[in-house]
Amino acid sequence: MSGIFGFTCTSCGERHEGSPSFAFRAPDPYLEQPPDVQARGSLGKDLCHYQDEEGEHYFIRVVLDIPIHGMAQPFIWGVWVSLSRQSYQHYRAHHAQPDINAAYFGWLCNSLPWYSNTYALATSVHPLDANHRPCITLHEADHELIHDFKHGISIAKAQQIAELCLHQTAAQKA
Repeated sequence: MSGIFGFTCTSCGERHEGSPSFAFRAPDPYLEQPPDVQARGSLGKDLCHYQDEEGEHYFIRVVLDIPIHGMAQPFIWGVWVSLSRQSYQHYRAHHAQPDINAAYFGWLCNSLPWYSNTYALATSVHPLDANHRPCITLHEADHELIHDFKHGISIAKAQQIAELCLHQTAAQKA
């Protein structure tokens, strides 16, 4: 694998170079909360928590890599996962110097474009070094995203997903 991903967009005609990378600014459950609940919580670049009538909720930002066949770099999703209070506190306590031997159970908390029902897929969170966000592995289930995570995607599919993300975001901003 040594190729560098690049494509000419069929929607806008622009040339896009480099591995596709799309990130969510917050976990979906936080964004679904009313402004008063959000104001009492906290949303940072890597950590989020809030409390509502159902209890306390804790999230961290992580990376999900999907291999692209024949490419050196994967398709990168910057997503949020929920953690238990105990796991969240352990992660926070070691945030500056991650405990790379730790692993946390979490639920995927973003709905990824292209894929159906990605919200609440089971994950394992693996802290990396202090310069990188944790990565996740997806637990076994019959789901297209999990299949792609395990087996990779074609260059054509990576382009289709990237175009959807690029133009869905642009349409939402308009």
